[in-house]
Parts: sequence; structure tokens; C-alpha cells
Amino acid sequence: MAEWWVGVLAAVAVVAVVAWLMLRSWRRRTVRDETLAAYAPPADLAMPTLEVEALYVATTPESEPLERLAVEGLAFRGAAHVEVHPSGVLLRIAGELPSYVPADRIAGAGTATYAIDRGVEPQGLVAITWIVDDRSGPDAPTRVDSYLRCRYPGDSARVIAAVNDIAAAPAASRPDAENAENAESEASDA
Repeated sequence: MAEWWVGVLAAVAVVAVVAWLMLRSWRRRTVRDETLAAYAPPADLAMPTLEVEALYVATTPESEPLERLAVEGLAFRGAAHVEVHPSGVLLRIAGELPSYVPADRIAGAGTATYAIDRGVEPQGLVAITWIVDDRSGPDAPTRVDSYLRCRYPGDSARVIAAVNDIAAAPAASRPDAENAENAESEASDA
């Protein structure tokens, strides 16, 4: 009977240590990213040109889909209502304050297959590349990718088109298998 209690105590100790390490890691991340935030929504938003339901997955540094940022207003995954307005994109994520990205801060949108803890079919995520409000005053703007998983078929393409229509500058193309094949065939033709 005593051996059973030793096993239970060992399991509880392991779970407690893992929970403590996770909490410590999240606290360090929030301190590291405390100067990063989305923009406050303007009071006079026009009617949205597009509204969709989605799952907000994460925000990461540009082209680093496995490094989560604890951006104020975008720190946690959750159900989201996405509105594309002529002046920007408004994200209403369950449990978070509304987050706004002005059109002049949007670089563009495209597709992605994975981010942090979410892997989906090819091009199953929408990645919006934008310049975050970095209050630390860096020399160069801090660009991030925010990932969404649209709830209904066809919404991903509509979001990408609507965001790219209002984007200030096109984002750099994301490498994928099709682009790599096209580049190889063009190189072999030369």
C-alpha cells in the first residue's frame, strides 16, 4: 500500500513541476512582449466590407510560425469575429479586448499550413502580416503574422482578398511547393 502512495506523490510532484515551468515560461514571454500591442479600434469605423467567424490561432514574428508572441489583445487562442473595414481589420476574440490593425500597417495576407500548436491541411490558415504597435521604439518596424482558421468554406479566400485590397504594401511571397517548382522549371529553361 505504501508503494502506491509513493507513485501518487511522484506523479503529483512531476505535474507540479511541469505546471510551474509553464507558468514561468508564460510570465517571461509576457514580460518580453509587454511593449507589443494591436491598435485601439477607432470610434468611427465604417460598415465592414467583410465579416467572418474564425478561430484565432496565434501571432508570431514574421516568418517564424513556431514562436508565439504575447501581443496585448492577441495573446490567447479563441473564437473570433473578423471584420475587414476600408480602414483596417478588427478582430474580436473571445476573452480579449478588440484588436484593430489599420490598413496602413497591413503588409498583406496569404495562406499557411501551421502555426504554434495548429497544423492543418495545406493552406488551411490565413496569415495576416502587419506592423505591430511596438512601444519600445525599435529602429525598424516590427512585423508579425497573425493566424486565423476560418470556420466556413470559402471564407479564407474572401478574407485574403479583402485584406490584400486594403493593404498598404504587399507582403513578401511565402515559399511553397508550387513556387519552388516554377522557379526550378524557369531555371532549367534558361
